[in-house]
Amino acid sequence: MKRLLISGIGILVLALIVAGLSAAGIAPPNMTSISGEPVAGENTTRPDTPDGAGNVTTGNNRFAFDLYRHLATDPAHAGENLFFSPYSVSSALALTCEGARGTTADEIGAVLHLPENETLRREGFAAIDAGLNRGDSNYTLRTANALWAEETYPFLPGYIDTAARWYSANVTNLDFINDPGGSRETINRWVEENTQDKIRDLLPPGSIGPPTRLVITNAIYFKGAWVERFDANETTGEEFRVAPNETVTVPMMHGDAVYPYAETDTLRVLEMPYAHGNETELAMFVLLPKDDNLAAAEEALDAERLAGLRESLVSQNVNVFFPKFTLETGYGLPPTLAAMGMPTAFTDDADLSGMDGTNDLFITGVFHKAFVDVNEEGTEAAAATGVIGGRGAAPVFRADHPFVFLIVEKDSGTILFMGRVVNPESP
Repeated sequence: MKRLLISGIGILVLALIVAGLSAAGIAPPNMTSISGEPVAGENTTRPDTPDGAGNVTTGNNRFAFDLYRHLATDPAHAGENLFFSPYSVSSALALTCEGARGTTADEIGAVLHLPENETLRREGFAAIDAGLNRGDSNYTLRTANALWAEETYPFLPGYIDTAARWYSANVTNLDFINDPGGSRETINRWVEENTQDKIRDLLPPGSIGPPTRLVITNAIYFKGAWVERFDANETTGEEFRVAPNETVTVPMMHGDAVYPYAETDTLRVLEMPYAHGNETELAMFVLLPKDDNLAAAEEALDAERLAGLRESLVSQNVNVFFPKFTLETGYGLPPTLAAMGMPTAFTDDADLSGMDGTNDLFITGVFHKAFVDVNEEGTEAAAATGVIGGRGAAPVFRADHPFVFLIVEKDSGTILFMGRVVNPESP
């Protein structure tokens, strides 16, 4: 009997949503070329799914690994827990990419590793969303997209139709100009409703203002029970090493059952499946370094290595000690996404003309929040992403030098008072 003791510094947990498209979306790896076309000899799809599903899944997983590395190496997150939904971020940005053109579209597509073929891309996201939302009696899993448009701004019908047809993202008109606070509250309520109240205040105060023209949102929610549930009576306080000479006491769950398990020279690998019916299978895939070096687990974060690890799993009796934990995270992603290779979208050089036929729009914010609770019964997880598009940077009016001013009766235009200020401190 092997004993899997979760009490080291390094523990990397991957909650893998298996959408019936490939085994956990990572095995076997589906490779695409730079153009987005499948590499010769690779099986990129299953017979019962559109061709684009495999390509989009492959791209999403590559984006997941890239985003993890950028967040993990960001000094702002040094020593912190990380948790996010790559599918939520990529869904919202894919909707953004549908309205991008030129360099802006190329950069977003490259960062997301999207198929260049729009039919593959659109059918892929539509197939994955349909799979995630088809339901299962044993767990709850759903995802939703939405567009929120300034009510006076003319967006192209083609963009609105594409969002609705392929991404199930219907548009709601809001008054960003006169009621940005109320608009923000409306969007945040939608997020809360679609994540069972787990994601609150996705868009922070000040994120929406009169220049805002469009907000793109995605929400994803999951709640499932383990196939092998832990007995709460077996949960006890045990030490968890957070540094070589530092420990904290955590509630450690304990179970002895048959799990898919494997070992390498540097890792212990465990797959904990969630109960399911005849639909999508889900599992948590855990990479535990044999020493306290988390890098051993993080180095395995690529499609081929993870595929190899999953293929090496063998069902056997495993004595599992696993901590209960709850994480709530939030990220402002523009600096990270710009560093990953899509800086143009956040500048005045952005081309989002596929949305409105002009070059006036650019991305003013990308917000992501995530929640996960792991306990004896199973896992509850939720995440949401908001992409905000604005029309030009907010102007700055700094009256720090002499100026002229008028007091006017607006209906008639009559000037009632007029003057200038050369020195505000002089009478």
